[in-house]
Formats: sequence, C-alpha cells, structure tokens
Amino acid sequence: MKIAFLGLGTMGFPMAANLLKAGHSVSAWNRSPAPVDRLASLGAKPAATPAEAAQDAEVLISMLADDAATRFALLDGGALDALPRAAVHANMATVSVDLACEFARLHRARGLHYVAAPVLGRVNVAEAGQLNILAAGPDDALVILQPVFGAMGQKTWRVGERPEQANAAKLAANFMIAAAIGAMSEAVALAQGHGVDAAQFLDMITSTAFAAPVYKGYGKAIADRQFEPAGFRLELGLKDVRLALDAAAQVNVPMSLASVLRDAHIESLAHHEGHLDWAALSRTAARRAGQI
Repeated sequence: MKIAFLGLGTMGFPMAANLLKAGHSVSAWNRSPAPVDRLASLGAKPAATPAEAAQDAEVLISMLADDAATRFALLDGGALDALPRAAVHANMATVSVDLACEFARLHRARGLHYVAAPVLGRVNVAEAGQLNILAAGPDDALVILQPVFGAMGQKTWRVGERPEQANAAKLAANFMIAAAIGAMSEAVALAQGHGVDAAQFLDMITSTAFAAPVYKGYGKAIADRQFEPAGFRLELGLKDVRLALDAAAQVNVPMSLASVLRDAHIESLAHHEGHLDWAALSRTAARRAGQI
C-alpha cells in the first residue's frame, strides 16, 4: 500500500519503520530532515514537503505533536489538497476533539476519508509494533486501514463512527495516566517522609496492588529518577490534560482532579522541567514536601 507518513518524532519514526518492515511503500516528511534521512536508509522515499509526501498516496498517516503542527502540515503544508480523492487519512496523534470535528468536515468536502486513531503505548511498545490503537471513523475506511494498523499495533479498538470519539477516549486515557503519575508522586513523598526507601516502595506497590504497565513503567522512572531522554515529554502531558478539560467542559463533565493535575504540570514547567519525561511530574510532589 502507498502510505504518506507525516511526523517522524519519538513515536512516529518506529511506527513508520514498522510499516516499511511490513512491505508497505512509505513516503515520509518531517519538519527536521534528520529523521527523514534515517527512514530513507530503511527504504522510505523522502519528501521535502507534506504535499510531496501525500502525492498519489492511498493512505496518509499523521503523527504530529499537537493541533497546530497537524493543521500546519495538512492545511498550510498542502497535504490535504495533494491527496487523491477517496484516499484515507488516519490521524494517530493526540489532538483536540474540536480539531477532529473540523477535519472530518474538511475531508468530506474534498471526497476524502478521515479516521482518528490515537495510540496507547510508549516508545518501546511502538518499536515492537505492539501499540493499542483507538480508532473511530467510517467503517469502510477502517477496513482499508486495518492492515496498516496491524503493522503498528497489537489491537485496534473501534470506539465509534465519529472521529472525535477516538480523541475523547485517548484524552480520557491520558488523564488517567497523569492521575497515576500524580498519585505515585505523592505516595512516594509520603513514604519518603517517614524514611521509607522510594525505590523499595515503588517496587513493592507496582508488583502487587498496582502491577499494571503504566504504574510499572512510570514507577521505575520515578524510582530511578530517570527523566532523560524523555519517552513522552511532560509539556505534552500538560497539553493532553488541558485538552481533556476542554473536552469535558463541552459535555458538562466536571473534572476536579484534572484541574489539580493541570496546576501540578504548570508548576513543573515553571521549574523548567517541560522537556523531561512525564515521570518528572514526581518532582513537584517532592518539592512541595521539601525533599528536593
């Protein structure tokens, strides 16, 4: 299948590489050229612009940082206008529900199919092709995309026919991840305040009551204080919590815990920690407790 791939960041690069391994033809664009060159060495066709990547593509995949980057590549960069009619665009980034609704309208007007398909999983999961994909959009488009999704993920979860439903589900999931990191952070500060070793406490709790991937992965990073290189930057975590609050407000869902988490993220950014891994949110609880 001819695939255009826009966005070769921490997650996008291994996803595109897995498409090449599966035998798909990939034309790739990224704002900075180095990842494009790396992917080209694996067999991808480099593109100088988003529009060039999208030419003649059957499927376009975008994996960009936020709404602004996605809008730039698809609209300002000409990718949407370059796609042939009946092509399918799968936006696999975590974006707002508003952008999903806007893009669904823009694609329909151009005779294109739009699917939202954000993913669950960190870099190591993407490298292994074991992502969980939350997909929403027209059934016929999802059928076309399934072989593509199968090269990148272990399971595709269909959450609805309206693209924004997948984004709402992903934002809800990322809010839960933020809550898990925030809960571990304060629990560790409590344990440390009474002289309990943080690493020992986290090993115990993530091997028993909270033996789940999110707790185990972020718990180890908190215990080891391993915040670089970032698998997922803290500043992007703040972006997702804010988007979750916006989505909740649209349907009159109060999220008081999300508001607390938003402020903790902002505090981290005030201490210049936005570039660190999301697990660095633990430093906020430690600072408040006078432990760092």
